[in-house]
Amino acid sequence: MADPIAKALIAFALLASLLLCLQASSDVPFIVAHKKASLNRLKSGAERVSVTIDIYNQGTSTAYDVSLSDDSWPSDAFDVISGSTSKSWERLDAGGIISHTFELEAKSKGVFAGEPAVIKFRVPTKAALQEAYSTPILPLDVLSDRPPEKKFEWAKVWTKLFYILYSCNHHNCANDI
Repeated sequence: MADPIAKALIAFALLASLLLCLQASSDVPFIVAHKKASLNRLKSGAERVSVTIDIYNQGTSTAYDVSLSDDSWPSDAFDVISGSTSKSWERLDAGGIISHTFELEAKSKGVFAGEPAVIKFRVPTKAALQEAYSTPILPLDVLSDRPPEKKFEWAKVWTKLFYILYSCNHHNCANDI
């Protein structure tokens, strides 16, 4: 069994290390970005991709000259329908969030896996721009030959199941089994 004094010293060293790390990084922006995309099949057979990138400043100071660039959408496969794949802001305050949305139309069929978007920002205490990356998106099966969605099929199943359970509960079906 370990010496209680050794345990206390190890715990103190870990706590001191944690506090030093927190203190060293306490006055900087910390950028976290989440990228999401969804497909929308139009009646004409075309398909649109709606992309939203949420940028969070989880740090304790403001990020300046924030810019977003999402160049992972090749122009031979997608047309920008609305918005832009890049955007800039003057600042993102500590604890703040900014969102950017744009819409694309698919030109060709296939599976597409988008890369992370790049976020650049300036920290007041450093001259060089800092970089952060968004999460990547899951592969999108663009213009696939998928059957039409049966949105109400599960609702029918749940309705029937609820009716059976409700009926059994009120009519004591356990005696019938």
